[in-house]
Amino acid sequence: MFNLTRGVTRGLVTHNRLVTIQTIPTSVNNSTRSVCISAANMSKPKVLVTRSDVPQKCLDMLKEKCDVEVYPASHPIPREELLKMIVGKDGIFCLITEKMDKEVLDAAGPKLKVISTMSVGYDHLSIDEIKRRKILVGNTPGVLTDATAELTVALLLATTRRFFECHAEMFNGGWAKCAWSPLWMLGHGLVGKTLGIFGLGRIGSGVARRLQGFGLKRIIYAGRKPQETAKELSAEFVTFDTLLQESDFICVTSALNDETREIFDERAFSKMKSSAIIVNTSRGGVIKQDALVQALKTNQIRGAGLDVMTPEPLPCDHVLTTLPNCTLVPHIGSAETQTREDMATLCSANLLAGLEGKPMPSQLC
Repeated sequence: MFNLTRGVTRGLVTHNRLVTIQTIPTSVNNSTRSVCISAANMSKPKVLVTRSDVPQKCLDMLKEKCDVEVYPASHPIPREELLKMIVGKDGIFCLITEKMDKEVLDAAGPKLKVISTMSVGYDHLSIDEIKRRKILVGNTPGVLTDATAELTVALLLATTRRFFECHAEMFNGGWAKCAWSPLWMLGHGLVGKTLGIFGLGRIGSGVARRLQGFGLKRIIYAGRKPQETAKELSAEFVTFDTLLQESDFICVTSALNDETREIFDERAFSKMKSSAIIVNTSRGGVIKQDALVQALKTNQIRGAGLDVMTPEPLPCDHVLTTLPNCTLVPHIGSAETQTREDMATLCSANLLAGLEGKPMPSQLC
């Protein structure tokens, strides 16, 4: 049997952070499901990487043990190119921009055994179809928690204190006209307010932990069930309607699934305070975007801060870009140097482990 000759390290510490990667033994049991092949012809598993701007050390990890084909650009691979390049591949290193559905799986053919996505979310993967074909899937949770929690707090502050509007006033003459005006560019602070978190998972807990020093009166959260981490955060589990009605600020950090898709709709916005601000760093599909636009236009709510939206990239002339009470950033929750390197390392480790028929460091299914 062909052996991938080196192990993958679990417990890799980079910049004082632990990347959960398992040590993979170099031997492969004959009974283990894998794509290992005869050593006689020295063939290597064939892998597609859908972007060229993956950290080089992660590409080197793959190239040492696999026959790697890289899409030669840093923008999302066009659909037609994905359908061509995935043919005959044993594994794929992909991002959230690649929709891995039945058409792509059919194009890949029966050799495809492993999909490794450099993301926590997996709504771009047709999971039921992938499971039916017994294809392994790895993702990258944990390593981006801190970066995304930090971005959520930053986006909340930028929205409540109107950073982007103030920045524009520096260049459009607004400051010169209203310098030191007592009522100019007023925002809202967090002291004495109620923070609502929709989805108190790793990222939601990280947000609550970081905001505890801001003098909040109360932290409440909603989701499927009470969470153990809530105790240390002094966070109170409430119904979704209570979250809407009592929160001054709502941070959306939930997964996107059938239960959460467009849960923030017309009904939800009608229950929120007119002074409320919503911040979304999860997935754009959790919010019904047309309903949000209407709520912002009519001042049904005070404002929104969005790192995620529908579609992505958002067209430059989209109505959201014209609303002064909407703060937009281009899906940069995990865009921190060490975080992206850790994500890519874990993604490569998942792919290699799956190809060797060993447990992935982070296996989704």
